[in-house]
Amino acid sequence: MRKDQLAKLLICLVAIVALFVIFIRPLAHSIRQGLDLQGGTHVVLEAEDTEIAPVNEDAMQRVVSIMERRINELGLAEPIIQREGSRRVIIELPGIKDPDKAIATIGKTAMLEFKDEDGNTLLTGTDLKDAQAAMNQQNNQSVVNLEFSDEGAEKFADATLNNVGRRIAILLDGEVLTDPVVREPIIGGRAEISGQRDLEEAQNLAVLLRSGALPVKVNIIETRTVGPSLGQDSKDKSEFAFVIGIAAVLIFMLLFYRLCGFIADISLMAYTLLLLGILKGLDATLTLPGVAGIILSIGMAVDANVLIFEHFKEEFRLGKTLRLSMELGFKRAFTTIFDSNTTTIIAAAVLFFFGTGNIRGFAITLGLGVLLSMFTAVTLTQFMLKLLVNSRVIESPSAYGADGFVLFDDSTRKAVK
Repeated sequence: MRKDQLAKLLICLVAIVALFVIFIRPLAHSIRQGLDLQGGTHVVLEAEDTEIAPVNEDAMQRVVSIMERRINELGLAEPIIQREGSRRVIIELPGIKDPDKAIATIGKTAMLEFKDEDGNTLLTGTDLKDAQAAMNQQNNQSVVNLEFSDEGAEKFADATLNNVGRRIAILLDGEVLTDPVVREPIIGGRAEISGQRDLEEAQNLAVLLRSGALPVKVNIIETRTVGPSLGQDSKDKSEFAFVIGIAAVLIFMLLFYRLCGFIADISLMAYTLLLLGILKGLDATLTLPGVAGIILSIGMAVDANVLIFEHFKEEFRLGKTLRLSMELGFKRAFTTIFDSNTTTIIAAAVLFFFGTGNIRGFAITLGLGVLLSMFTAVTLTQFMLKLLVNSRVIESPSAYGADGFVLFDDSTRKAVK
């Protein structure tokens, strides 16, 4: 029985340490990184009132929604789009190598109009159903193929019928993209925009048209590029802080709680792996505040173990056996751990629901970390410590960090030095 307990413990210890050594670095480097860790572009947009389109709450919500669609269709990795005040939108584009092209696309109002030679607007972008970039097989030029809605198709058919032999100009934000002569009525509900330099330009135009026109005029008031070297510097410092924090915690637990501390350190390795694995599974973006949340949650995990081991030692003082002291230590500490972690989770939930951007990232890592710390401290640490005590390989109180305490034998209730 004792050998079985020891064998199970050794298997657990070896498995956790091996998994930690093998997967910790790949996991840490596979998680998406935010602007402050890998560099990128920071853009601030501000809406402006015009006679046609005043700025209001509904317009700003639509601006954010359209920006999200544009950026997602451009394939930009893990952008952060958030409101600031009543008129501003902050956009962060991590890892963007050519920020000028991205800014040129997301900042356009993208108001599409079809006008006749007299300047009358025949159709607008609201009549579009779809827009796709393609190559014209006849002249091998990049074009954007337009498909109109049912109502738009009727308008376009009427417009081309009434303007045979005349020009219909296609304008984007007041700039003429093309103005072909109508040779015959077009009743298929489709049109083509030519004049793009290459397929990439045609794709960007198609993205703008699919996402729709911005409801108000927006101006780019700030553009800041975080270089890869600066991002790498932040990344290196955060990794250094993480390693120092983990090392200090491991050493502290070993010095003060010895075997108990050793078991807690192994649980902490499992906790770190689980947390990084969940963040990877959620496809989360890790930022500096997120790293701070992880480090803080590690402190919470250690705090739970400290509470358990201190109660464990108190039961020793009262003359309990090693096994009973351990069981009562976990039982007595659970209520305190549960209460303190619950309040932290509530605070993290408030930050998540009412915060924005990096604050939400901090809240997610802190909340997940606290939940996992409860699991590893109450379940994993207890499981391994039970195996250690039941194996009776080491029964000296000092080995469990109980120096100077008097251990009582349950059968005689007499003090044993």
